[in-house]
Amino acid sequence: MASVLIPMFPLTILPLPGELVPLHIFEPRYKELLLDVETNDIAFGIFFNHTINHGRIGSLMKLESVIKRYPGGESDIIVRCRDIFSMGTLYRTYKTKMYPGGDVDFWKIDVDGTYADEKVATLFHEFLKHRGIHNPPISQGLYHKASEVNFDIQERYNFLMADQINKERLLAEKLRFLIHVLQQEEKSRDVFHLN
Repeated sequence: MASVLIPMFPLTILPLPGELVPLHIFEPRYKELLLDVETNDIAFGIFFNHTINHGRIGSLMKLESVIKRYPGGESDIIVRCRDIFSMGTLYRTYKTKMYPGGDVDFWKIDVDGTYADEKVATLFHEFLKHRGIHNPPISQGLYHKASEVNFDIQERYNFLMADQINKERLLAEKLRFLIHVLQQEEKSRDVFHLN
């Protein structure tokens, strides 16, 4: 499979497929990137610029909307993760642009077609119920569920690097932990109401 050269935005975040991410654009080179993304409707990569990223992975992003533009040219935007990639070479500049670029191989994740097993789905519904969400979307895949549980950076990285069975195991463990925390919060509220 041939690598593809794409615009790159190195950050210490690791969006999961399907996840919406807010970004504040203020550096001149990334203002130029945003202009190119808006003008040409192109995707760009967020390379996970962190010491734990031994797999050299990142997230392929598409612009969803520009929330606010500031007089100095800064912007608040929302982007969505469309895929994960493995990075070959990271270049200081992308072609003739100020912003970086990188040679990547896409993982081609089917965000909506990757389902969790029944155990994870049941835990996820219990988690949502404790959060007061009673009518979740029916067809939420594994990655959508993972983006709802607020994995920390290490957990996100481990989740993405795992095979399907271990992805489900990691998600189930996180859901059990969060359900326990939410149950304890509910018990604490009940105790304080009694006093």
